[in-house]
Amino acid sequence: MRNLACLLAAGLLAAACSLMPRYQAPPNPAPTQYKELNAGADCASSAAPAPAGPSTIDAACAWEPATPSDRTPRGDWWQGFQDPTLNDLEARIDAANPDLAVAADRYREAHAVAQEARSALFPTIGVTAYPNMDRQSNNRPLRSASQPDSYHDDFLAGSLNYELDLWGRVRSAVIAGSTAAQSVAADLESVRLALHAELASDYIILRVEDAQRQLLQQAVDAYGRAQQMTTTRLQGGIASGLDEAQAETQLQTARADLTDVILRRATIEHAIGALTGQLASDFSIAPTSIDLTLPEVPVGMPSTLLQRRPDVAAAERRMASYNAQIGIARAAFFPRITLAAVAGFESTQLAGLLGMPNRFWAVGPQGSLTLFDAGYRSAVVAGARAHFDEAADSYRAAVLRAFRDVEDALARRGLLQQELAQQQAARAAAERALQIAMNRYQEGAVSYLQVVSEQITALQAERAALDLRSLQLQASVDLVRALGGGWQAPWPVTAQRQQP
Repeated sequence: MRNLACLLAAGLLAAACSLMPRYQAPPNPAPTQYKELNAGADCASSAAPAPAGPSTIDAACAWEPATPSDRTPRGDWWQGFQDPTLNDLEARIDAANPDLAVAADRYREAHAVAQEARSALFPTIGVTAYPNMDRQSNNRPLRSASQPDSYHDDFLAGSLNYELDLWGRVRSAVIAGSTAAQSVAADLESVRLALHAELASDYIILRVEDAQRQLLQQAVDAYGRAQQMTTTRLQGGIASGLDEAQAETQLQTARADLTDVILRRATIEHAIGALTGQLASDFSIAPTSIDLTLPEVPVGMPSTLLQRRPDVAAAERRMASYNAQIGIARAAFFPRITLAAVAGFESTQLAGLLGMPNRFWAVGPQGSLTLFDAGYRSAVVAGARAHFDEAADSYRAAVLRAFRDVEDALARRGLLQQELAQQQAARAAAERALQIAMNRYQEGAVSYLQVVSEQITALQAERAALDLRSLQLQASVDLVRALGGGWQAPWPVTAQRQQP
């Protein structure tokens, strides 16, 4: 037993070695401020410079200071639109969306694999028992005449196997499994964020289609009255057949546009049903006018972005996992030593099996080392290093993509407000021009072609304003998604260096 204790002590001392490279995430300097933070701030022709620092956009145009978001809980960020129907739909995703369930299953699988790797840190203990009745062949080679034809072999023993982690192979495997599970957990949050953002975007489009439908229905009604007016004027000899044909063309075109809007709305409604885990045939949303509030989104500091984006965290965790796999591959060049022990009782008689004369035990190390493999282990190490380099490049790409997404969303949200204000002015001018053209037509000063032209312009201006409103609201969704939504990391961005 003394030799065994010495062997265990030596193994624990030797376990201080590790062949896993020292891990450090590549540096990614962050800007002090987002470049597009004040996009569109001059839309009100304000000469005052926009304030620097974390900001949100107000309902008018300018960017104003806001509270930094690094400590702001934003799990239910869609509530900023202040729409009860949207809130209800978003709540169904976590419980019923099948894509999110698949991502959750993948995380559970990765967590189980990590636990499997962790189990190797501890000894494996087992027990074996059997009461056998054996019968020897009469023609067994080298059998002596004194040996019985049949005999009992009763056996009861416990065993212990433990790998001495001299080169850090087991610990590297544990780290690889743990960081891989963390990357899958971040992937789960990416899927969750993407689904919630997709639902919010689809809902915005649905409500804009409702507004488009209402607008086109009003246009159909107005064009119908205009067509009736031209028919009456034609019958009275005041208008020409060309005027009536143009009025009819305008009316039927608006009806066709209305049918197209109804089709698009049905498609979006089906998509929302699928996102919330419901059959399209059993799902419907009552039409209503668009009444969504433009939410204030705390932007926060650029330095916090990499800690909030789940895709960036997932890329970094995969890099840490591949770094640990290099340690696993390098440990294969060294002996793999396992401490094995077995002790128990064995007898030819079941009675008195546990007696001291029937006891036996064995303990000792077992070692194995591959001497020649034609470069196999070297290739495995090279592959592990290539995987790490690939993960590092993917991480850098994820960082660049994160900052680009935020800058794009900031630019869209700011400049779309400016464009919307300009389009609303154009819409008002088109409505005035249409009214003037209709009055002049009734007075006989212009042909109905002028009225048709102004009707087209006015309707296009109205629909363009609605499209811009949709894009502005969707830009808020894009900004939340670019900032990482309500995701909060349950682990540090960089792995802790696990060097004993």
